[in-house]
Amino acid sequence: MIAYIIRRLLLFIPMAMGMVIVTFGLLLIIPGDPASVLLGQEASPEAIERLRDALGLNDPWYQRLWDYFVQLLSGDMGQSIFQNQPVATIILGRLGATIELSVAALLIATVVGVAMGVISAIRQGSIVDTITMFFAQLGVSMPVYWLSLLLMLAFAVQLGWLPSIGRGAPLPEALWAAITGRPGVLWDSLSHILLPALALSATPAAIISRLTRTSMLEMLREDFVRTAYAKGLRRPRVIVRHVLRNALLPVLSVIGLRFGMLLGGAVLTESIFAWPGLGQLTIAAISQRDLPLIQGIVLTFALIFALVNLVVDLLYAVVDPRVRLG
Repeated sequence: MIAYIIRRLLLFIPMAMGMVIVTFGLLLIIPGDPASVLLGQEASPEAIERLRDALGLNDPWYQRLWDYFVQLLSGDMGQSIFQNQPVATIILGRLGATIELSVAALLIATVVGVAMGVISAIRQGSIVDTITMFFAQLGVSMPVYWLSLLLMLAFAVQLGWLPSIGRGAPLPEALWAAITGRPGVLWDSLSHILLPALALSATPAAIISRLTRTSMLEMLREDFVRTAYAKGLRRPRVIVRHVLRNALLPVLSVIGLRFGMLLGGAVLTESIFAWPGLGQLTIAAISQRDLPLIQGIVLTFALIFALVNLVVDLLYAVVDPRVRLG
């Protein structure tokens, strides 16, 4: 097991370097000049050229890439052109909100998706199976921005049950406030996160439910299940301890992949619900051609995605010994 962990960690190093190179290369082909955006349309070509020299935009691409690597190794992600603050400071100020929303959506998607998949598998061919898979197909087909608007219209505008925009207190702070006798803070935080989390969780919940159903049906046909029934074990115990435990192995990998997708989907969801995370920051940085900030955000998303998949690989090896023996 230790050797497997070391191999995975060593593979993460060239992967991280590759992500830095790809991120840098993508920004080279983005149209628009940050110096022109910063100085405005009335600026003279000479002023724009002087600012480009000051920002290092006229340096050769390989020199800029090397300088960026050196900065990253020293813990510096650069300076935002428009906000005139360290990129790392800006991202850290918004990262917590995005991770909070993505984790909440992933928890909802996992619980709902696994429950729907299990129920659909054990009631295969019934009306329950048909209804469950209909909602799963609906979740896959509906765009996140459209579902966000529908949820906002229904629960915020028409019913007035939940707020439509903004964020309450961070969930860790809200939980502590509830423990210390202020449950209203927790409710306010949960009420703000519920709608964007539901909108963001619909597609992964549908995918997880369909995969769980397929995996459960395969496990139910295995010989060890018939053996368990022949030993006189009750059906709930067979389903939970034998079938579901083995059926969740492929689902575990998908959950890790979907977390990375949730980070990308959060850009749209955060914009619709005015959630103060990296999504809004990304749109603002792109509109301003703030290259260092865009570079830092994209790299942050990529590193989180890679780290989550690394954790999933390690968990998969813990659950299934055949992985680390291969």
